[in-house]
Amino acid sequence: MASPAHVLDGYKVLDFTQYIAGPTASRMMAEMGAEVIKVEIAPSGDRSRELPYIKHGRSGYYVQQNRGKLGVCLDIKRPEATAILRELVAKIDVVVENFAPGVIGRLGFDYAAVKALNPRVVMCSISTFGQNGPLSHLPGYDFIAQAYSGITSMIGEPGGQPYFPMAAIGDVSTGVHAALAIVAALLHRERVGQGQYLDIALLDAYFNCHHTAVQMYSLSGGEIKLTRGGKHLPYGSPCSIYRGHQHYIIIIGGVEHQWRQLCAAMERPDLAQDPRFRTNADRVRNNETLYEIIQGWLLSLADDDAIMARLNQHRVPAAPVLSVEEAVNHPHMRARGTIAPARDRILGDFELPGFPLKFSAFPENRTLEAPLLGEHNADVLARYLGYDAELIAGLERAGVLVSGPH
Repeated sequence: MASPAHVLDGYKVLDFTQYIAGPTASRMMAEMGAEVIKVEIAPSGDRSRELPYIKHGRSGYYVQQNRGKLGVCLDIKRPEATAILRELVAKIDVVVENFAPGVIGRLGFDYAAVKALNPRVVMCSISTFGQNGPLSHLPGYDFIAQAYSGITSMIGEPGGQPYFPMAAIGDVSTGVHAALAIVAALLHRERVGQGQYLDIALLDAYFNCHHTAVQMYSLSGGEIKLTRGGKHLPYGSPCSIYRGHQHYIIIIGGVEHQWRQLCAAMERPDLAQDPRFRTNADRVRNNETLYEIIQGWLLSLADDDAIMARLNQHRVPAAPVLSVEEAVNHPHMRARGTIAPARDRILGDFELPGFPLKFSAFPENRTLEAPLLGEHNADVLARYLGYDAELIAGLERAGVLVSGPH
C-alpha cells in the first residue's frame, strides 16, 4: 500500500472559491494531501488571475493561493456544465464556496441540492457577513469586515484616522477557520456518518480576534472603550514601539517579572521600586515619562544589535520591526520553512510563505503547482466520471469546457 501524501490523503474537495479567503481554506487542505478540484467559471476563471504580480501573463497572486489544486473551467450557464458539476458533487467529500450569499443557490448548488446528491457531503460557505443577519446581503471584502468588526478603529494614531494593515489578515484567518471547521466536520462524519453545512464569515473571524476590547468594554459597563493606541498598548506598560538606530523596536514588559528584567537590562533596578512605575497600572498612568526613559536608554547603546543583545540576555520580549525584505531573508524564517521555495512552469523559481502547520509524521512540505485555466478538464472528467476522450473533446468544441495558457 502506498504511503499517504499527507494527513488528508484520500479526501476529495470541490472548490468553488476565488480571491483569498475561500482559496486559503482549500489550499490548506491541498497542502495536507486532499485532492482539490478548483472549479472556475468561463471565460476568465478566478478573477485573481488578473491581480499582480503579473509575469509572462501569469499571476503570482493566483499561484500563491491555488497551488496543489486541479483546475477545471466550465461555462456554468450551460446545462451540460451543470450536469457535470452535479456528477462531481456525488463523488466528493467537501464542497467549498465563497460567492455572495444566495449565488451558489442560484447556480443550483446550495446545501439542500448538494445534500440531495451526496448526503455525506460537508459543505462550507465563506462570506463577508455570513449567510444570515441584517448585513448578509451586502457585498464585502476583508477590509469591509474589518471595519464592521471594530478592528480598524484600533489601528493608527490616537485621535487620527484609522489605517489599513498591508496584509490579508481577515481573509487568511477566515480561511484557516474554515479549514478547521471542515476538518472537524469530516471527523464528525467519520464518527456518525453524517455530513453538514458550515457557515463561516469574515466578520465573525475578525471579531474573534478581540482579546481585550470586548471583555473590557462589557465588564466595565461601557466605561472602557479601547481605540487607536498608536505606538503604545493602552492597557500595558511598557508595551510600546521605540526608535532604534536602524529599526523601530517593540518592547513588551507589562508583566511584572518582565518589567524587572527590563530594569536589569537597563541597569536601572531603581525604576522597579519607583512609585511611578511599581505596578502595571502605575506605569500606564505614567507611560509617556517611562517611554522617554526607555527611549533614551535605547539610543545610548551603540546600535540595534547591541540593543537586542542586551534585551535578549535578560529575556525581555523584544523585536526589531523588520521590513518584508529583511523578514524573507531572516535565518529563522529559512530554518523553519516559514519562507519556502516555489516552482511554477511560467513564473519560474520564486519564494512564497511556507505551509505554517508542522506534522511530525509528514515533516516535508509537498511540492505543489497551481493549475493553468482548465488544465485538468480532461483528467478530472475521465477519472471521476468515466468520460471518454471523444465526449470530452465534444464538450470542448461546444464551449462547455474552457482552457487557457495561464
